[in-house]
Amino acid sequence: MSITDLPAGVGSALDSAPSLVYAARPAPALDAARLALSRDLVLAFRKRGQLLQPLAFFALVTMLFPLAVSPELSRLRAIAPGVLWVAAMLASLLALEFLFRDDAHDGTLEQYALSGQSLTWLLFAKTIAHWLLTGLPLALMAPFAAMSLGVAASAVPGIVLIMVVGTIALSLIGAIGAALALGMKRSGTLLALLTLPLSLPVLIYGARATELAIAGNSYMAPLELLAALAVLAVTLAPLGAATAVRISLE
Repeated sequence: MSITDLPAGVGSALDSAPSLVYAARPAPALDAARLALSRDLVLAFRKRGQLLQPLAFFALVTMLFPLAVSPELSRLRAIAPGVLWVAAMLASLLALEFLFRDDAHDGTLEQYALSGQSLTWLLFAKTIAHWLLTGLPLALMAPFAAMSLGVAASAVPGIVLIMVVGTIALSLIGAIGAALALGMKRSGTLLALLTLPLSLPVLIYGARATELAIAGNSYMAPLELLAALAVLAVTLAPLGAATAVRISLE
C-alpha cells in the first residue's frame, strides 16, 4: 500500500512527518550558544546595578591611588601598571560571582545540562557575555585611568590591546572558579581563593607588557605570553567549567 492509497488525513500527516522530525531536532551547538549569549546580554541590561558595579570599583580604585601615594606624576606613572591590573583583576572578580549563580538558582543551568546541547558551548557563551559586559568595558576604561596616573596618550593603543587580551584570560579563568564554587556557602570568598592564584600569571605578564608600553618600548614578548595564556584558557576553561557544573548539579 502506498501513501496515495491511505485516507487523505493520514497521508498528509505522513507527508509532514519528516518536517516534524527535523523541527524536533536540537539546534546546532553554535546557534544554541548564540541564543544563550543574547539572553545573558538582555538580562544583564535589566540589572544595571550589577553591570556598573565592577566599572565603578575600577574607577574608584584608580582614582584613590593618587590620594594615597603621591600626586607626583613620575611616581604615579611608575606604579600605573600594577594599579591598572590589580584593579582590573579585582573588578572582574566582583562580576564573576553572578556568572552562574542566578542561573543555578532558577534552574536554567539544569535545563542547559538536560537540553541535549553541548554544555561546554553554552557555558562558553556565558563567559563571552561576562567578558563583553565586564572585561571589554574595563579595557576601554583603562586608558582614561592610565592618563589620570600620568601616562602619556601615546601609550593608549598598547594599553587597550594588552587589557583586551588579559581580560579575556581573566574571564575564562574566572569561569572555572565560578563553576567550582557553585552552590557552596560563602561562594564569594571561595571564588577569590580559587581564582586569584590562577590569575597571577595574567597579572604578571599584563603588568609587564603595560609597563613596557608606558615606557615606549616593545611589549610584544609579554603580550605574546599573555595571548598564549588566553588561547590556553579558551581551550581548557569551558571544558573545566562544564565538568564542574555537571558535578554541582548531581
